[in-house]
Amino acid sequence: MPYIGNSPGTGVRNRFIYTATASQTTFTGADNNGKTLKYADSDLVDVFLNGVCLVPVTDYTSTSKTSVVLAQAASLNDTLEIISYDIASIADNVSKANGGTFNGLVTFSSAVGKVETNATATGSLTLDFSLNQNFILTLTGNVTLANPSTETVGQSGFIVFIQDGTGGRTVSLDTDYQISGGSNSLSLSSAASTTDVVPYIVVASNRILLGAPQLAFA
Repeated sequence: MPYIGNSPGTGVRNRFIYTATASQTTFTGADNNGKTLKYADSDLVDVFLNGVCLVPVTDYTSTSKTSVVLAQAASLNDTLEIISYDIASIADNVSKANGGTFNGLVTFSSAVGKVETNATATGSLTLDFSLNQNFILTLTGNVTLANPSTETVGQSGFIVFIQDGTGGRTVSLDTDYQISGGSNSLSLSSAASTTDVVPYIVVASNRILLGAPQLAFA
């Protein structure tokens, strides 16, 4: 909805305290606490000299956004307090703690949704789970899925095995891959050019559970 004036945000209040030297008129830079004076707008500044609120323009000017200049010089050890106000815009982020809803497309720079396609899978293969979520492997020889070191607990996806024009290729499993019944090999289709789909989920470090193969897609 539209708003009159500044858009909603979180207010920011900054306080700067200076101890004057004799006949000092310009106050700028680091204050007594090492904070460097800055303000967004001269209308968003309050200035106090020894606790007395000064009148803008009449008693001081604040146009540079980095200094305040008194119309009448301060005395030695006078205390000048400057309070500035601003609006901190609320970032357009989904909360990590509380979650939220994305209303548009989200692009991830890591493995989410990415697919590795290997058209000549044979021998020992180490799948890279940090770069890919899903894998499509065309078997041109017998394959052993070697233990990876890039998986993340909770990561899930699928591995597609496609027999080449010869068929009969087998897939053996290293110790990190587990299937129901404890076998160390997958029971896949053997006919040439058939496609099998195997789901997986990473439940712990060095433990990747493989679901039942969905067999013989033409």
